[in-house]
Order: sequence, then C-alpha cells, then structure tokens
Amino acid sequence: MKTLLFLSFLFFTGSAWADTHCSKLLDHHIPMLNDHKSVHLCESYKHQVLLVVNTASKCGYTPQYEGLEKLHRVLKNEGFTVLGFPSNDFGGQEPGSEASVKQFCKLTYGVEFPMFEKTSVKQGGASAFYAALAKASGSAPSWNFHKYLIDRNGKLIGSFPSNVSPDSPELLSAIITAIAKD
Repeated sequence: MKTLLFLSFLFFTGSAWADTHCSKLLDHHIPMLNDHKSVHLCESYKHQVLLVVNTASKCGYTPQYEGLEKLHRVLKNEGFTVLGFPSNDFGGQEPGSEASVKQFCKLTYGVEFPMFEKTSVKQGGASAFYAALAKASGSAPSWNFHKYLIDRNGKLIGSFPSNVSPDSPELLSAIITAIAKD
C-alpha cells in the first residue's frame, strides 16, 4: 500500500512539475508593443511551436510580414504562434515609435500575431531573450527578419536567416514537423 501511495505521489507531482516547468529559453517577461503589458513567454505560449522574428518596417524583407501573418493565421489552431520583435538594429530600418510600428503592421499587412516592444537583437547589445536565442543557436541575427523556431518544449530547433521566406519549403517543413510532434 505504501508503494502504491508513493508511486501515486510521484506520478501526480511529476505531472504537476511538467505542467509548470519553464524552459530556460522562454523564461522571460517581455512587454508587448505599444501597451507595454508584460508577458511571460512560458505562461503565454505554453506548448506552442513558436517562430520568433526580428522585424523592421523599412526593410527589403518587410513584405515577409504578409507570409508571417498567413502562417500564423493558418496554423494558430494547430498550436503555432509567430512572435514579432521590431528592431532598429540594422540600417535604422525601424525608426518610428512603437505606436507607428503597430499601426504600420496592422494597416499594411493586417498583422494579428503578437508583437513585442522594440528590441535590440544585435550581438553584443541584444536583449536577454535574443542573447539566449543566439547562444542556443550559435547565430545572432545579422539583419532584419531572422527567424528562430522553438518547439513545444521550449527548445530551439532551427535558425533561419533573413532570406529564408515564410513560405520557403525549408521553413515550412521544419514548422510542420514541429507541430506534428506532441
């Protein structure tokens, strides 16, 4: 009887631990764009496949917003979320206020995926979250629209340079594979 009780204790506390465990990579509180409401990535995106992208409104890659929004819209019910991080680190291509960034994204591309406050992503001055992404992948963004793919357990599983578009077979395959894993 004691053994059964002990095993039950381990099973239930183990399950509770698994539900509350936070990946070190996602253990960050980050303010949302414009309203600055702080979001804990682990709590808000628990068990989601995430595509983290540093964005800019005046970049040659800016039209990728359209593909990112389409990915988010089509796959959000499958446990997938795009997270956008505007950054002015490369070529001064995100010079506007957070309000203007939000308005541009919404009016020009209909962006509904979560957007966070303007963030430094460049190696040497990156935010704690982007420093962790660069460390985990071995590559920091070298331009706007660099993409990091994170699995449902908060583990980095891919890093894609700016020229890999949201509809590229390479990225789509990685996303679909990650979504299919439970």
